[in-house]
Amino acid sequence: MTGISAQVSLYPLGQEDLSPAIDEALRIFHQHGLDVTPGSMSTLISGDEAAVFSALQEAFQRAAKQGRLVMVATFSNACPLPESEVETQSIRQEKKVQ
Repeated sequence: MTGISAQVSLYPLGQEDLSPAIDEALRIFHQHGLDVTPGSMSTLISGDEAAVFSALQEAFQRAAKQGRLVMVATFSNACPLPESEVETQSIRQEKKVQ
């Protein structure tokens, strides 16, 4: 499978406390073995493509049980670049400088 990353924002609507749905989503991302970097407005997750999509589906379904919500996700198979591609691009840039 291919590695991908996603920037995810979860917005529980009409709920007094937003934290339970967001905290549950973060737990789900970790349970699926993803790399998780939470931010103040979104979370960056990365890992195997199947694991990313499965985790997002589960997080959405669990949050939906708590009430209405909006989930926004942006996907990439290029950002961040895999380590091997970072090295390749670095070598290409060095050759251009020479």
